[in-house]
Amino acid sequence: QVQLVESGGGSVQAGDSLRLSCAASGLTFSSYAMGWFRRPPGKEREFVAANSYEGGEIYYADSVKGRFTASRDNAKNTVYLQMNSLKPEDTAVYYCVADVSVANMLDLRGYWGQGTQVTVSS
Repeated sequence: QVQLVESGGGSVQAGDSLRLSCAASGLTFSSYAMGWFRRPPGKEREFVAANSYEGGEIYYADSVKGRFTASRDNAKNTVYLQMNSLKPEDTAVYYCVADVSVANMLDLRGYWGQGTQVTVSS
């Protein structure tokens, strides 16, 4: 069965950095696009970043461009989200997502992890 497990969340101060990891199992990892969504308190889930299955195409939400970096290591079946210059508005539960393409990922019907909490204090 497909399983995605996020880790690396925590509580930090504004301006700090965190790196989230997502370990995938139960799927042919290299054939899936992998991405990240987040759910801020009291808001709907929103797109953060994604990598195509080859890793050659990377997409970022405008709110995180220049601060976050998404990457993947197909040999380790793991994707990462490096988050720098964190802001209080980045506070959210962050979810790892797998789908057949980045475009399909936006319908929210792909495979999802359980999420990891990121809290940024001002």
